[in-house]
Amino acid sequence: MASEPQDLNAFLGTKRRPWWRRNLRWIGVALVVVVLGLLVSRCFAPKPPPNYITVGAEKGALAVTVSATGRLAPIRQVTVGSEISGLVLKVLVDVNDRVTEGQPIAIIDPSRLDDTITQSRATLSANQAAVAQAKATVDESTAQLRRMEEVSRLSGGKVPAKTELDTARAAVARAVANLRSAEANVVSAQASLSSNQTQRFKSIIRSPVNGVVLARQVDAGQTVAAQFSTPNMFVIAQDLTHMKLEVAIDEADVGSVKVGLPASFTVDAFPGRTFPAQITRVDLGSNLTASTATTSATSSTTTANQVVSYAAVLSVANPDLTLRPGMTATATIGVEKLDNALLIPNGALRFTPQDAGAKSGGGGIQFGPRREEQQKAIGRGSKQAVYVVGKDGKPQKVEVVTGPSDGSRTAVTSAQLKPGMKVIVGVQANGPAKPAKDDQD
Repeated sequence: MASEPQDLNAFLGTKRRPWWRRNLRWIGVALVVVVLGLLVSRCFAPKPPPNYITVGAEKGALAVTVSATGRLAPIRQVTVGSEISGLVLKVLVDVNDRVTEGQPIAIIDPSRLDDTITQSRATLSANQAAVAQAKATVDESTAQLRRMEEVSRLSGGKVPAKTELDTARAAVARAVANLRSAEANVVSAQASLSSNQTQRFKSIIRSPVNGVVLARQVDAGQTVAAQFSTPNMFVIAQDLTHMKLEVAIDEADVGSVKVGLPASFTVDAFPGRTFPAQITRVDLGSNLTASTATTSATSSTTTANQVVSYAAVLSVANPDLTLRPGMTATATIGVEKLDNALLIPNGALRFTPQDAGAKSGGGGIQFGPRREEQQKAIGRGSKQAVYVVGKDGKPQKVEVVTGPSDGSRTAVTSAQLKPGMKVIVGVQANGPAKPAKDDQD
């Protein structure tokens, strides 16, 4: 009877189906069960321990610097103008010319001033003649009074009459007053002549200092008008072999910037070259600037993002005249330097053990939180916690006291942390642990 199906299939001429096709439904069910089992086992499996990124604490030198930007300028820069109005006849110097103190550099038409001087001299001569006439009148009136007084003495006071004597005395007094008035007119005329001569002297524009002409803002044939303000004609730098660099120090850094600190700076015109400088002044007053935002609907202006900075001046030697006024410079001020200090990366101060659990689920390397994510106070002298990998593979807390920082490394002191110990700066989610050379933010 068992052979009947086979005989029937042979009789009908059909092939027997393979076993896996006859049991395909049960095979699919088994595969689904296996996949579900794998997924459940993976979900409930313990998470692998995180792999920490470590950097060794080391002894070394630390240079703390402050960066600031500014512009180069002459130590003394003079703007030369004209105190009188008139037509510019000649311009005697040009840009980059060296000038000496008192050297003529431009001439304004003096013809009108010469006429004024001639008139003043004529007035002075007339007043001097008036003085001579007044003196003669005084002498005449005085002689007449003396004769009348002599006659009165000889006649026993009978002649001349008393009224005649009073009139003669009054004439002498008037003559003396007229003489004094004429002398005052002479002094006034002399002052007017001197003023006009001074104006004539000022028609020749002279350099007030020894230096170099940086700018010429006038040409021959141009008319200058000095009625309301002094027109600027030249800009002269006294000495370009010694210059100054004016920079703006950020509010957060000004407390560590002192007079006498060494500095260096670079300019775009000479890439790769560093120039020495020294702090000579730090202003007590601040320069407060603010960015403004305008609302179009109401046309109102609100002030936000106020920036406070303090001006500082650095002295710069420029013996070969390589540097030029107006160049933009980036200065690096050496605030502090430590030798043989215990140094750790700043990432170690920002790392906390919670970062390992929060960031171990993804791939790649994860470091401590960014500065904008965690505003952790790491001021000088503050007590902070860093972590090293313990014998059990878990982070072990170590107390440190922070010192100065150069932005990537911080000097610390600690009774527990020793040179060579590996501090944790981040977590590597997948793959073997790797040492980190620098703090990565």
